[in-house]
Amino acid sequence: MTNTALSHVHERLGAKMVSFAGFNMPVQYEGVTIEHLCVRNGVGVFDVSHMGEFFVRGAGATDFIQKITSNDVSKLFDGKVQYSCFPNLDGGIVDDLLVYRITEDVYMLVVNASNIEKDWSWIRKFVTSDVELVNKSEDISLLAVQGPKSAEALQSLTDINLTNMPYYTFKKGSFAGLDNILISNTGYTGSGGFEIYFPNKVAEQIWNAVFQSGKKFNIKPIGLAARDTLRLEMGFCLYGNDINDTTSPL
Repeated sequence: MTNTALSHVHERLGAKMVSFAGFNMPVQYEGVTIEHLCVRNGVGVFDVSHMGEFFVRGAGATDFIQKITSNDVSKLFDGKVQYSCFPNLDGGIVDDLLVYRITEDVYMLVVNASNIEKDWSWIRKFVTSDVELVNKSEDISLLAVQGPKSAEALQSLTDINLTNMPYYTFKKGSFAGLDNILISNTGYTGSGGFEIYFPNKVAEQIWNAVFQSGKKFNIKPIGLAARDTLRLEMGFCLYGNDINDTTSPL
């Protein structure tokens, strides 16, 4: 199994650890029901550093993503996020993903952990001379801070106005005393919240800062089991369960 930059923290906290998509991940801490309700009613933190991040750069980046994804990339602007799919040649789904437009010539694609190698091989088939692809999946950690109290719990850590950040947008700025941290108003729970992308080397520093800031809001670590019940209750699809290579994006 591959450890995330925070696997040792979860083990120290007594989480039940499992292998998920080849990663050593916490499936639960106190129990699924407790963790589910914590996110629905307050604020909880998921380590989702197993997710994959691909960067697409170059003058042809927009045209490239328009070709390989099912949604309309022309609707994006700098700081906007889009849910999409990689359609295969038979009209099925290679994977579902998030598309982040950083600039007109730079995008970040966030893909499922179980499909990182599959997706990377797929998109490379269509790369053109004016596009550069970089797989940063092993270098980036990701926390999902979810729940109705997430903005209050995190606001003291950043000068970005989290309360007024529109859904499915992101900003880069100072967070927990670190510069150039990407904060996104996205998530996989249906309870609102944020996803925070940062280098592996600062993972424990950011984890500790988040829990210190959220202490008065009774913030808790949440495992993958509650992540699954939350997304299921909301009706979000899980690749391999609800969508696959034979499912149409439509």
